[in-house]
Amino acid sequence: MAFMEKPSAGKLLPLDDTVRLTAAIEASQTLQSHTISGIVLPLPPKKLLGNMDREFIAERQKGLQAYLNFITQHHVLSGCEMVKKFLDTNNYSANYTEIALQQVSMFFRSDPKWEVVEPLKDIGWRMRKRYFLIKNREQLKERQVLSWVDWGPDKFLSDKDLQAAMKLLPSLSNPYVYPVTFATTSESSALVIRMFNEKGTLRDHICKVKPKEPFLKKYCNPKKIQGLELQQIRTYGRQILEVLKFLHDKGFPYGHLHASNVLVEDNTCKLLDIENSLLGLPSYYRPYVTQFRKINTTEAIDVYSFGHLLYEMTYGRPPDAIPVDQLPSAPFTSVVPVLQSILSTEACKAGMPTISQLLQTPLFSDVLLFNSEKAQFKISTKLKDALKTAKESLEKRLQEEQRMVYQHRRLIRAQSHHGSEEEKKKRKILARKKSRQSAYENEEDVSIKYNNNSGSGASSPPTCPSSPTPPPTSGMFPSGHVHPTWLCH
Repeated sequence: MAFMEKPSAGKLLPLDDTVRLTAAIEASQTLQSHTISGIVLPLPPKKLLGNMDREFIAERQKGLQAYLNFITQHHVLSGCEMVKKFLDTNNYSANYTEIALQQVSMFFRSDPKWEVVEPLKDIGWRMRKRYFLIKNREQLKERQVLSWVDWGPDKFLSDKDLQAAMKLLPSLSNPYVYPVTFATTSESSALVIRMFNEKGTLRDHICKVKPKEPFLKKYCNPKKIQGLELQQIRTYGRQILEVLKFLHDKGFPYGHLHASNVLVEDNTCKLLDIENSLLGLPSYYRPYVTQFRKINTTEAIDVYSFGHLLYEMTYGRPPDAIPVDQLPSAPFTSVVPVLQSILSTEACKAGMPTISQLLQTPLFSDVLLFNSEKAQFKISTKLKDALKTAKESLEKRLQEEQRMVYQHRRLIRAQSHHGSEEEKKKRKILARKKSRQSAYENEEDVSIKYNNNSGSGASSPPTCPSSPTPPPTSGMFPSGHVHPTWLCH
């Protein structure tokens, strides 16, 4: 995002730019003090005297541009509500906490057995999703989590099919899916209730943080990260791959795998937020996925997301950049081939393994799972067809977005090349060549016209103007050609 134009030398900064700059500084300072992320943000320095000087403002603009680039390229900070509201106020002006409270209150009026204990503020990363710790008046000791969320841009099920699918979620039985107590939808949002897990998610375990703390504080810059032991990586990886295969075999897309959507209970991983794809919510890794046109199906998204998860389990932190061609020194060499098959440039551009193929790799193939719970999820044929159509629409929209991103990147590369110093020199040389060629062609035209007139002079001499204009002092054209009208006098 370009921040502002640099003011021209000798000109005052326009008033509207001054206002924008002041607003940017205030918003940046607010973000600096409220992210509680532990990250030192590169906010440019300020001064009391001379703070409206043209040179100082221009320098601060450069610094703020670098600041905005840092934030918008940071995977967690770029999704922060404050950042989105600053960059796009029109689309992010609603008070989602207030909207969520209204919706939850309406639900409680229809089912008064529930009571809010406390809001779980900023516990998640989505702007349009809010969490509340609640209790059942009939079971006062149990604490459950209610999540409310607006429908997303990939909601392709009809309202009727969506409600039917949501009502099925409590009946889903799988040892690697965290149970849903209750799920319903309203005109444009959904409400889901689950039991509250005090131990938190897999990412909470890796980052050594408390589950109720804000998302930014927990994960932006954790102080005590620790990767898992090899046996845990193999066991958790196998469990997650098994449940992904189960869901895809049922025709139920997931697409929302990341370490904060995996709970760990008695050495068993359980997926959260399986309703997200039904509601059309964007994936946590959507900004990455749109960069690679080979990641164009819901299964490919899950495989790619699994690569991120495997990296976090191994190193205790997410990758610094994607693709990953140079892995840090790995504590377990058996993990490396699987990571390379998913996160390398070649994998992202040429294609990644399927879920079934990952299950057959040496890292996971011989892992024994000791869980007797039978997996079952009965979906009607009609709903299966609706889910298949919605999945195809979701994938089509993703592919269209990937095509737009690809075209935009080509345009940026072309503009960058066009504006390079080397290219500017080439254009200057080419312009000089064209100028010389044009002059030469003009001379040739004049010469040909003169020769034609001279050759036909015996039979029909050229008619001269009745009031000739005296020739200029230097009446010779380049190459010594004289203008033919001057020869008549």
